[in-house]
Amino acid sequence: MPGKKEIIERKIVEAGDYESLSRQLSYWRFHGKKLVFTNGCFDILHLGHIDYLSKAAGLGDVLVIGLNSDASVSRLKGPERPVNDQRARAQVLASLFFVRGVVLFEEDTPYELIKIVQPDVLVKGSDYRSEDIVGYDVVKARNGQVVTLDFLEGYSTSSIIEKLRSEKA
Repeated sequence: MPGKKEIIERKIVEAGDYESLSRQLSYWRFHGKKLVFTNGCFDILHLGHIDYLSKAAGLGDVLVIGLNSDASVSRLKGPERPVNDQRARAQVLASLFFVRGVVLFEEDTPYELIKIVQPDVLVKGSDYRSEDIVGYDVVKARNGQVVTLDFLEGYSTSSIIEKLRSEKA
């Protein structure tokens, strides 16, 4: 019987390993599971992330998270980010009981990954308009849903980092 750490590791798919991802997706689809996809950097996991991800998971049977690689995060957020490397971020996310898969991606957007996953539900924060969400066209072409969720006010990785910087000053 696999240990807890092995169960966590099995949920993580390395960038570009779409063969194993496709096998897992086929298994879930064969069993009639409703696939939910969201993505992000998830650099310092906080209560806002847990609230958002648990709500996303509640929109279907299987939550798959696209996780920006370290290089992708640095391009998007700046050279001092990420705070936690991709391995740490992936393991923390995969340890959540309601997360079924964490897939790393190197690109700045998860568009190619969304084309592979073909989610039934695509989820992003309500700071986006549905039509502007990367992958909207892919999901809508399959008659899927694009859902935006409100963030839990007062929680963001950037604000946590700023608070730490101001405390050091």
